[in-house]
Amino acid sequence: MDRATVRIPITHRNFLSANLDFELTAGQAASLSDMAFGFLEDGEGWPPESFSSTDGSSENGALDDDDDEDDDKEKKSSSEEDKKNFWESQHQTLHATLCRTSSLESRIRNATKEALKEIQMNDNICLCRRPVVGGCRSCLLREVSNRLENAGFNSAICKSKWRSSTQIPSGGHTFLDVIDNSNPKKGEVRVIIEVNFRAEFEMARASEEYNRLVRRLPEVFVGKVERLHTIVKTLCVAAKKCMKEKKIHMGPWRKHRYMQAKWLGPCERSTSTSNLPSGSSARLPKPKASMLTVDLMEKLPNMHCTAVEVV
Repeated sequence: MDRATVRIPITHRNFLSANLDFELTAGQAASLSDMAFGFLEDGEGWPPESFSSTDGSSENGALDDDDDEDDDKEKKSSSEEDKKNFWESQHQTLHATLCRTSSLESRIRNATKEALKEIQMNDNICLCRRPVVGGCRSCLLREVSNRLENAGFNSAICKSKWRSSTQIPSGGHTFLDVIDNSNPKKGEVRVIIEVNFRAEFEMARASEEYNRLVRRLPEVFVGKVERLHTIVKTLCVAAKKCMKEKKIHMGPWRKHRYMQAKWLGPCERSTSTSNLPSGSSARLPKPKASMLTVDLMEKLPNMHCTAVEVV
């Protein structure tokens, strides 16, 4: 009796293998067919959980999630490392810039400190029409410049002023400078003097890293233009980084171009004597008499006054 044979194709959808053909007897084919369909109907283990699931995810996908978490940790670690390196770099740049100085800068710095010390001992330095207790900034700059001139320096009061643009608003600033031409080889050297330097960079909502950088600044700055340019750039870059980390909008008056315009932009230069208020002189103003200070008995000697007792 001839054996009936049945050819059943088996694909990778059933057994995860390439297309293979097996020659089976009729009985074996029926038995295998019942087993395959029974396997699919029961749904036990097919598709294999290790390869697929109802939501389309897979075991490989789970591994990918773990890799993503590791990548996030590495990015976070890298971000923290970059942040630390940035602030260390800013501190190093600022420290190196402030430590370098020349003999001219040292002489002007010492003369400025001596002038400020003398001014602090004098209570009344404000000669404005409405004197400010403790002195105003204009009179302070005038007094410092006057003392520097007396010490032999070519000192003057500088007033910078700039117009508004698409990037920064208009503004103005007043400071001091000293022009030195004593060395023909170096040519003209300009030294900037700012009596309230640290406060120019302080921010109310700054981070601790930025505040530490600002605390390294001197209260009174005396230095060349090149040195000031480096310091301004370092602090402005740090301020931008600080605002970005705290996700706070940075005001245009904190930008590099605005801060540069204060000391490094075009300015009008004038000596201390030409900046005296109108009608004033280097001497203190003579007190004027008023009805509160005049002696009526001296003005009206024949006037008869009767003493009245106040109860």
